[in-house]
Amino acid sequence: MRVFPSRSAVIADVCSAIADDRADDARRLIATEYPHIPVVSAGRRYSKRQSVWVFARDGYVDRYTGTRLVFPGTLRLLSLLLPVDLPFHPHGKMDLCHPMWWDLSPTIDHLVPIARGGEDAETNWVTTSWLGNARKGPWTLAELGWELRPPGALADWDGLTSWCLAYLENHPEYLALDAGLRQWVNAARAMTNQ
Repeated sequence: MRVFPSRSAVIADVCSAIADDRADDARRLIATEYPHIPVVSAGRRYSKRQSVWVFARDGYVDRYTGTRLVFPGTLRLLSLLLPVDLPFHPHGKMDLCHPMWWDLSPTIDHLVPIARGGEDAETNWVTTSWLGNARKGPWTLAELGWELRPPGALADWDGLTSWCLAYLENHPEYLALDAGLRQWVNAARAMTNQ
């Protein structure tokens, strides 16, 4: 595995090269050690059902940190049940959204970023938290010094999906209150009925 120098060390070397009138060396350093790679905007091309499938495949484990994550339907339900204590905002605004969403809500990340030539396909999708997705951005694991963790076992941790589905069997009135909750629950039910 290639070891990448710290980004500040690269910039320090670039500054030294420029101070020594070696602009070509500075350019080479940037191109090889800290290149500018324009980010290509790539819209999500996966459904809630595909997301639940990936989360289940990965055992509701953040593949970058190993942290257990929670089924988004469970988090939505908790935010409905305890709106003051566990507030939700659809865009994750930190001042309007409980940190559990950033810490524990799973999302799909492209292991090899689309901006770096990665495919938008299940083979390139991994489960991470909102926070993990934001931290990784368009970088490769090698550039960040991260490793891909093994998936969890769904039999050991289902992200509290079964709790959510069981609770809603007894309290279906909550499904009428939130379209997002209904979508996640429908996706989870489709997975369990396969």
